[in-house]
Amino acid sequence: LDENEIFRRMIYEEMEAGQDEALYLCNLSDVARKYDIWRQKLPRVKPYYAVKCNSDENVVRLLAKLGTGFDCASRAEINAVLKHGVTPDRIIFANPCKANSHIRHAAATNTSLMTFDSTTELEKVHRIYPDAELVLRIRCDAKKAQCPLGEKFGCDPKLEAPLLLVNAKNLGLSVVGISFHVGSGCQDPPVFRKAIAAAREVFDYAATLGYRMRLLDIGGGFPGEKGADIGLIADVVNSALEDYFPPDQGVEIIAEPGRFFCSSAYTLAVTVHSKNERLGPDGNVADVKYFVNEGVYGSFNCILYDHQVVTPQLLSRSADGAADNRPRVKCSLWGPSCDGLDKICDNLMLPLLDIGDVMVFPNMGAYSLTIATTFNGFPNPRVMYFAERKDWDAVQLIN
Repeated sequence: LDENEIFRRMIYEEMEAGQDEALYLCNLSDVARKYDIWRQKLPRVKPYYAVKCNSDENVVRLLAKLGTGFDCASRAEINAVLKHGVTPDRIIFANPCKANSHIRHAAATNTSLMTFDSTTELEKVHRIYPDAELVLRIRCDAKKAQCPLGEKFGCDPKLEAPLLLVNAKNLGLSVVGISFHVGSGCQDPPVFRKAIAAAREVFDYAATLGYRMRLLDIGGGFPGEKGADIGLIADVVNSALEDYFPPDQGVEIIAEPGRFFCSSAYTLAVTVHSKNERLGPDGNVADVKYFVNEGVYGSFNCILYDHQVVTPQLLSRSADGAADNRPRVKCSLWGPSCDGLDKICDNLMLPLLDIGDVMVFPNMGAYSLTIATTFNGFPNPRVMYFAERKDWDAVQLIN
């Protein structure tokens, strides 16, 4: 399937009918392929999809049908998963700091597996859901990650974890495993070995208290952009698991991938609706501000919150592949709102564009549309879904 041809048909041809919203294409076959890649690269690790990354019902439904588990952070996310027939034993409530009402909802839905990293959380769970199966989250940070998480969540595995386990034991609570998250978009594969080794030490200490823990959650951090390979991380993880948690110990291994599954599945197309040209001393255009129909209060919030660097690709109006011979000019891209912060990117060199020209942004499936607002009254983009014929049985679209 040629995504550019779909964009040409859906945007350039519909523009004559007054269509001027941004448009996503979601390739659900790409999501399905990622599931196959995961099983090949990390055969011992069951993926629990991080719903917060992209809560699109069609993605959640497809992953549910393929058999993944789900990492949920709130009662709304729990409900979003349960509605697709997922049983509670396929959910980990992976928020170490939960509101009381959300813990009560977990109890009401029998979503028993949940994380903690503090005495306060233990006391809340003891009071509200004493039958919960708890997973202690330890801290082990990557040297480089797109979104570090350790400053917010995770206890020190040597200093705090033993005390928390003793507290849990004194409260009569069941601790069934250890979790960690090295950071979203991890660029430090060796950190997984360090974290798995630290988890082994906590497992062993827990055994001295009488706990027989059965679960290791290795969190997220797996890349998902087009061309990205989880092979380096997988090699580190597989080797560390063999050394510290060999299969004969019977410990279940799970992970919380998010962007791995959905980043490359989504491509966004935006249209130039206005421009402001600044002339140089010679009378020629020196630089241009292009205004497009999506911005940082919409899908490009990922620039602010997910530290993404986005790069536009100009969509040709024809499929013949002819070179664009228009003069190139220094330019910047701006979103549609009236806020001066709404800048997508700058210091670009693009052809001198016309109103109605379209730019395409790949790898827009993670932490983008799921966080988008309608600030200033601008709508979120439409999403069009497609899949290869071989995946049609697994893909059942929700309108």
